[in-house]
Parts: sequence; C-alpha cells; structure tokens
Amino acid sequence: MPPLIPRHAAAALGQLARHYPVVALTGPRQSGKTTLARAAFPEKSYVSLEDLDVREFAMADPRGFLSQYPDGAVLDEAQRAPALFSYLQTLVDKEKRSGLFVLTGSQQFGLLSGISQTLAGRAGLVHLLPFAASELGAKAPDDLETLLWQGLYPPVQGRGVPPHLWYADYMATYIERDVRQMVNVRDLTAFRRFVRMCAARTAQALNLSALAADCGVTHNTAKAWVSILEASYLVFLLPPHHRNFGKRLVKAPKLYFYDTGLAAWLTGVERPEQLAHGAMRGPLFETWAVAEFVKYRANRLLAPALYYWRESSGREIDLIVERGKTLYPVEFKAGRTVAGDWFDTLGHFLGWAGGREGALIYGGKAAQLRGGIEVRGWRAIEEVAELAFGRTDARRHSLR
Repeated sequence: MPPLIPRHAAAALGQLARHYPVVALTGPRQSGKTTLARAAFPEKSYVSLEDLDVREFAMADPRGFLSQYPDGAVLDEAQRAPALFSYLQTLVDKEKRSGLFVLTGSQQFGLLSGISQTLAGRAGLVHLLPFAASELGAKAPDDLETLLWQGLYPPVQGRGVPPHLWYADYMATYIERDVRQMVNVRDLTAFRRFVRMCAARTAQALNLSALAADCGVTHNTAKAWVSILEASYLVFLLPPHHRNFGKRLVKAPKLYFYDTGLAAWLTGVERPEQLAHGAMRGPLFETWAVAEFVKYRANRLLAPALYYWRESSGREIDLIVERGKTLYPVEFKAGRTVAGDWFDTLGHFLGWAGGREGALIYGGKAAQLRGGIEVRGWRAIEEVAELAFGRTDARRHSLR
C-alpha cells in the first residue's frame, strides 16, 4: 500500500475540532475524505453509513446508535442518515465537548442542508478537494501536459490507477449512484452528453441557453443539471467581479471543472501528447490554475473572495483575489515562452483599480518581475497563491 500523502487541510480540521463539537468534511467522491478523517482522528471509532445494516440502525434508532460512541466517532457519508442530525444536536449540546463527532459527505447539498437546519453554529466545515499540486511535491508529474491529463484525484496520483480506467469507472458510479440519489434524471444518456458538453466548455462563461440547445434539453433542465454537477463537486462557478471601472461587463459566471483529468477524459483526450498543441490545452491549464487557488483557500479556511473580470469588448482578467478593498489580479497563460502582449490587460486593470501588484502564471519555468507583475512558471503556483492571499511569509512551496 503506498504511503499516505499529507493533506494541507489536516491543519484546518484540527483547528476546527478545537472550537466546534462537530467537524464536517465534504467534497467529491474519492477526494480522500475518509482517509484524512481517519488519519486526523485515529482515536475515534469509524462508522460508514454506506453500509446498509449500519444505516438502517442509525435511521431506526438514532439515539441508540449514537449511544455506542460516548467519545464520538467519524461518521462517513453522514447525509445518508439525515435522522441523525437532530439527535446529534441534542447530544453535543448536552456534552459540550469540542471535536466530538466528525461527519463526512460527498453530496454538498445533502450534508450542508443537514448542518444548516440542525447543527448551525455547532459544526465547522472543511471542503476537501482533489490533491493540490503542491501536496504531491516531488511526486507530481514532471511535465505540465501529464499533470493536466492525469488530474489530481488520489486514486490516480496516490495509487497510480490509469486515468482512462479510473475516470470511466468514476463517471459510471457517479451517474448511477449520486445522480439517482439527488434527483430523478429520466434520460441518463442526455445527462451524460450534458456533462461532456460542460467539459468542452470548461473555463468559459456559462451560457445556459446555448448549452441547453446543444444538448437538446430545456433551459430549466440545463440549470438544474448544472446545480447537480455543483452539488457533487464536479464543477464550480466563478462569479464575475462587479466593479466596472466605467466599462460594460460580462455578468455570467464562468464554468470550471474541479479536476482537469476528468475534464480531459470527458473531452476525449487520450494521451498527454494531445495537449501539447491541442485546443484543450489553454482551457485545461486555466481550469487547473483556478482550481489550485480554490483548493488553496479551502485547505486553509481563508476568507478572500475569488472572481474573474471581463468587459464586453473582450478584455479579461482570469482571476481576482479580493482582500477587503485590495484586488489582486492573476492571469494564466498556457504558453511556454513569455510574450509581451500578455501584460496588456493586467496593466490596464491595475491602472483602473489603482493597484500595484498582480501575477501571471504560465506554462514555462523562468521567474520574472515586470512592473509589479510577478511572473512565475506553473510549478510555482502555490507561491503566487500565497502572494495573492497576502500570505507572503512563505515562498517555499513551489514544485521545483
């Protein structure tokens, strides 16, 4: 069995367990939630509510079920037994002990609705996504194309399962289990086509009308299906920033997949070599980079909001990290050689926003500083995230 790869979110879990009686760990299937919860709380009993017998006991006699664990437990896939939540509330209010129960769940709406309805103020929440590239360190793929093609799910990067095999099984399991549990999708063939269409549009502004028309479904169906993909952590929507600086802005959110390996498989990329000059290289690079910032924020329980900015004429900033009144713009370019025109929109944006600093991450290696713009190769993306989030104390975590 391969050694465990330490997760950045472990510190966040420990921090929340010191302040809340319940810690909830949510994220996509196979992102490592169970492994992390058991490693972070080895003294606690582990119970999986995917087990039918266990689930029936928990649903039929919640009080008797919880009484088996006077020192708390890790309750895996807790949303499968929603009757437990109100009894957990009563129990933790009585015990008044921090870090008593750890809940995990791979359906965002199921777990979060249970927490918001009965455990509000009593549960700290961590979103665990697939590996950040920096978590792999020296184990990360040597070249960018391989990283984008493989993706960062633990079974692929931690156990070496071939991507084409694992993603095919993952999607089959996702559709047959999660989708059927969340909503009655009558036409699974149309839903599969919809997911592939979304993958082909990763890193693009979401146009529900065009997406619905291409898939042969209604606008409302497309909207509902995007919500399903969000709820199961396959995609996320990056909102547009509202400051217009006297410009007309695009107001639609941008659609991103959390993992480039899944998006590459869905769009038919069979080998990393296809990404060297293929049409998906740029969108997948931007998808990976934005997702790395999302992971960085989630793993450290940080507050700054993330946006993109685009005016109607086409000028766009791929990512804006908003820290109070400070806007830190970041651009992502898949090219291997820095080009002068890459800085045009960044320069204009800094002038409009009254900013002095920004960053550009590209598909090469060399570092530069151009007029307040930090230029870094893709391997140094965590270094840029630390600058963007105002954590300038650590320039040490690049993949170099």
